[in-house]
Amino acid sequence: MSLYIGLMSGTSMDGIDAVLVDFKAPTPTLLATHLEPLPSKLCEGLHQLCQPGSDDLDAVMSLSLAFAQTSAQAVKNLLAKTEITAEQIRAIGSHGQTIRHRPQWGFSAQIGDAATLAVATGIDVISNFRMKDLALGGQGAPLVPAFHKAMLKSDAVLNIGGIANITYLGEKVCGFDTGPGNTLMDAWMRRHHGQPFDHNGQFAASGQVLPALLAKLLAEPYFAEPWPKSTGRELFHLDWLDSFLTGNEAPADVQATLLELTVQSVALHLDKLGVTGEVAVCGGGAQNPQLMQALKSRLPALHWSTTDQQGLPGDWLEAMAFAWLARQFTLGLAGNLPEATGAKRPTILGQLTKAC
Repeated sequence: MSLYIGLMSGTSMDGIDAVLVDFKAPTPTLLATHLEPLPSKLCEGLHQLCQPGSDDLDAVMSLSLAFAQTSAQAVKNLLAKTEITAEQIRAIGSHGQTIRHRPQWGFSAQIGDAATLAVATGIDVISNFRMKDLALGGQGAPLVPAFHKAMLKSDAVLNIGGIANITYLGEKVCGFDTGPGNTLMDAWMRRHHGQPFDHNGQFAASGQVLPALLAKLLAEPYFAEPWPKSTGRELFHLDWLDSFLTGNEAPADVQATLLELTVQSVALHLDKLGVTGEVAVCGGGAQNPQLMQALKSRLPALHWSTTDQQGLPGDWLEAMAFAWLARQFTLGLAGNLPEATGAKRPTILGQLTKAC
């Protein structure tokens, strides 16, 4: 069977992306898509759980079950858009929701109980993709660069999700997280406007970049660390930002500065890589015209495109990657890219939970 479902919920926590992908041809065919919103109570619980120190076991397990049930609903709603049945699906590749990413301690925790998902959908589930790479000395992230390498042709791929990451497809392939993508801007919008994100970057556009604040933020040691490396909300969260604020800053100016932080940290790493050709962009940040214009102004010599132009819709690319990782597992093929994660060797990623 060549049909797989991919489920992805990233740092932005705007919902669960569900895709149905046919891998019969060399270039995968996206047959159906669905975005399942996270119930507000579940979303609030996840945001709370992601804060360091919030590790109540009852909360972890109850939210894991709730997330799995929402994932199952995403699968059912996805299939309802097609004439394809659960019996025709080879497997679900489920990323789950990351609640703690600590590669320096050798672990990364994703919730979304695979057994609950498998039973609820009647489809085998491949999950827990990160730990095998971590066991081999890698970061367990980013995982999508392996999919980029297999499917895309540009010089580099820039994914701007909650965290931004680059895959360099030049002579020496590599991939890593550059730092915050949308996560700080989204969190600042929730605090000041109760909205999940800055639509079209309008709030940032209404403010002015604060050079002194930007300099302090860019002094974060992570930006100067060599790759392979990965990061997440464990570092880039509002408490981190608050430690640099005086309290006298206008909220719109802080938002403008956070957008510029994303731009400068991405540009810093593209410069270090020596990228001179085409950069294909995907992720939610690609839909932010203010952010994209700032990137183009900072790096005018680069040719900017989107993964959509290569047949991989940027809004669904990461979910497609987890469908691909599930397929790699079932075929007994490696799913990681050691040049991106730092693992000792290529390896099969994931664990199988049978539906029967």
